[in-house]
Amino acid sequence: MDRSDIIAAFGLSALTGGAAGLRIEGIENVRAVRTVTTAPIIGLTKRDLEGSSVRITPAPSDVYALVSAGANIVALDATHRPRPCPVADLISTIHAEDALAMADCATLADGRHALAAGADLIATTLSGYIGDKVPDDPDLDLVTEFRRITPFVVAEGRYHQPAQAAQAVARGAFCVVVGSAITRPEWVTGWFSDAVEAAAASDLKTWA
Repeated sequence: MDRSDIIAAFGLSALTGGAAGLRIEGIENVRAVRTVTTAPIIGLTKRDLEGSSVRITPAPSDVYALVSAGANIVALDATHRPRPCPVADLISTIHAEDALAMADCATLADGRHALAAGADLIATTLSGYIGDKVPDDPDLDLVTEFRRITPFVVAEGRYHQPAQAAQAVARGAFCVVVGSAITRPEWVTGWFSDAVEAAAASDLKTWA
């Protein structure tokens, strides 16, 4: 599904369903989505870098390209890891381009540092993705912790059910980003397939 025209269609479908904005990865994808809507776009790039595990919008050049393509908000990795460009410098670049900076964080310390560096929003995006094992559920506790230090909290990461999004808002999230549950039909199909197969196996044992 990773084609700009399909992503633009996904974006329009999400907006029709009630989404307030769109988080879009990739310069060409941001440009394609901007041509079909004036809705707010959170833009980001993902690149694999030598010597750093930071992948989300790692350099000022990414910022320039995203804003030029139509992003209103630029998301960046704000975790405490080796990086090619300091978080504060990226945020300054984003602001110089008249865009808002959204810091994708993994911990409360990340959020505090990002706010001190001037981030406009802090997100739970990377919680659970820095260690060895990725949890199944979203980090609602981090949403609560973030809300104590800023009202502009973005809940993101493993929000697969509407009830989870509602819980995030109840915990104080300003908004919720839903990714895979909307844009990856192969994953969603897999969730249903696994559940059906597990139920069928259980039923066979019951009737055996």
